[in-house]
Amino acid sequence: MLLVDRECVRRLMESPDPDATLVFVRGECLVLPAGEIDEAHRGLIVGRQEEIARLMPAGDLTDERLDLLAHRLDNVVRDLGG
Repeated sequence: MLLVDRECVRRLMESPDPDATLVFVRGECLVLPAGEIDEAHRGLIVGRQEEIARLMPAGDLTDERLDLLAHRLDNVVRDLGG
């Protein structure tokens, strides 16, 4: 079971907020504005939209591309202890 799934990545990539950030909190993948992330959750940041966009293969946000990125981010969360 993935901790970070396609829909979480889609929410991040399609967020109109330029500071959108992917955070893993209490077993849940969340997309929050950077300003809403408090000190207690800073260690749970997976990445910001602009950082993660660089990992995305060029082209449209297809399900296949989102799945590939979700898999990579899932590994990051597991490395963080999620």
